[in-house]
Amino acid sequence: MPLDAWIALATVIAVFVLMGTTRLGADIILLGGVILLFVLGVIDAQQALAGFSSSGLFTVAFMYVLVASIRETGGIDLIIRYVLGRPSSEWRASWRLLLPVSFMSAFVNNTPVVATYIPAVIGWSRRLRMQPHRFLMPLSFASILGGTCSLLGTSTNLVVHGLLSDRYPELTLRLFDIAWVGVPVTLVGLVYLLCLGNRLLPSRRSADQAFENPREFTIEMAVAAGGPLVDRTVEEAGLRHLGGLFLVEIERDGNVVSVVGPGEKLKGGDRLIFAGTRDAAVELQQVRGLQPSSLGESSLSKDFRERRLVEAVVSDQCQFIGQRIREGHFRTLYGAAVLAVCRNGERVAGNLGQIRLQPADVLLLEARPPFIERHRQSRDFLLVSQINGQARPVHEKAWLAWSILAGVVLLASLGVMSMLKAAMLGAALSMLSGCCTVGAAKRGLDTRVLLTIAASFGLGAALESSGAAAAIAGQALGLAGGDAYLLLIGCYVLVALLTELVTNNAAAVIAFPVVTTAAESLGVSVMPFAIAVMFAASASFLTPIGYQTNLMVYGPGGYRFGDFLRVGGLLDLLVGATALLLIPRFWPF
Repeated sequence: MPLDAWIALATVIAVFVLMGTTRLGADIILLGGVILLFVLGVIDAQQALAGFSSSGLFTVAFMYVLVASIRETGGIDLIIRYVLGRPSSEWRASWRLLLPVSFMSAFVNNTPVVATYIPAVIGWSRRLRMQPHRFLMPLSFASILGGTCSLLGTSTNLVVHGLLSDRYPELTLRLFDIAWVGVPVTLVGLVYLLCLGNRLLPSRRSADQAFENPREFTIEMAVAAGGPLVDRTVEEAGLRHLGGLFLVEIERDGNVVSVVGPGEKLKGGDRLIFAGTRDAAVELQQVRGLQPSSLGESSLSKDFRERRLVEAVVSDQCQFIGQRIREGHFRTLYGAAVLAVCRNGERVAGNLGQIRLQPADVLLLEARPPFIERHRQSRDFLLVSQINGQARPVHEKAWLAWSILAGVVLLASLGVMSMLKAAMLGAALSMLSGCCTVGAAKRGLDTRVLLTIAASFGLGAALESSGAAAAIAGQALGLAGGDAYLLLIGCYVLVALLTELVTNNAAAVIAFPVVTTAAESLGVSVMPFAIAVMFAASASFLTPIGYQTNLMVYGPGGYRFGDFLRVGGLLDLLVGATALLLIPRFWPF
């Protein structure tokens, strides 16, 4: 291989290693790789920026606006309300959840579907007296499976279709062409989840149940200096006999009073550690003279009546990962006070300010209402939900938002318009009709995903133009012995493994030129290989980090890494076997 090919290959390997081992965002790492290749002259400016003009990228962006309109009008909430109901058994509850989720995920990006369903499923399972973790992982897996039924189901499908159309204009796919494989794959996956998947999940408390247990949920408050509680005893302050709360200890000037008697006098600045229920935490905020434990100066001390309790799931992109809450000045940056941290379904014991945050930690925060809108689409948090009430969506326009999406699907599936034009028209109608405001559309755009897609094009172009893709394809052909079916299996396995370690979009875009070059060298159609890339990139069931919806349910469900291996391992094999059996039948070599 020439020198440029070695540089391109080394850069791609370094990018994958960094994405799998560091907390840096995939978008930052990929952009860094493209910049390096451009500076070294491996790719030119046109190749480096090609991803930012991709039709697939813009189709994904406009679809985000359409999804935002459904979220803003409460369209998914209405379906949840009328579909879930009150089933009499866990099996009935599972199919009433998984079937509509997989169906919706074929038309709507699965991330907002899962984000909307998580709080609803937690409350729903509590009413049914069932464990939420029995439903949350299947919820994520069902959304992934449903996304394989149409090109609109995932951003990866749209991006791979864009690559295919640009490179091979004569090879086109209609909206539901991949459903010939996607529907059987989804049915096989759903049958597995309904009949066997739940049985493989161990009994374990979810984050929500840990918060409900008075011995598992810690609330930390401080005695306001100069307030009415200073120099009063615990008994006089009314903190001795609290319903659902127990005063565990007092931290004062670096010392801990671990056995708090009724005659213990309170001092200004005392930090009080309570154990209690989440609902009791709401009442504790109303005690005059108590305030959230100070972890940094903030304007949060104002507008007491406007404060709300909020749950937030920490993203792997949060800038506080690995830092102590106190040292990072969490409260100063976000205008929110951390009241509790839950990890793997268990309360994290000890001083809240000394806890080092980890991905998928569930935080109980006290914040003002703007926090929710400001951080609902933030890369720092995967899921933000208000505990005691949410803003009312514009439900009267939900039917209009769904009608616009149905129109987009109809126009694209009948070939009246390309998917890009249909999505563009739908996004414009959503904003003109008031289903989605400009602000909501901006918040709905996942810039991290869009930058990841755009930057991936540059790395893919480097592999192709430098000759690295051809060299790798030659090696793959040698291993496959010139057999097209063995080559298809190898390509699927490669992409499926990559997508467990890095973002699915990056795995698909970077692998695409290698896979298609191998098919061209063998003299067979590239179509089955392009379809295999779509399905393999979506087959992310083994780890919580391989797909965003998996990470979203990881914390609230109280799961452990091994739970995904246990349930997702067999599902991965079933999906792969079904896809590899059917793809050559509908797209022959």
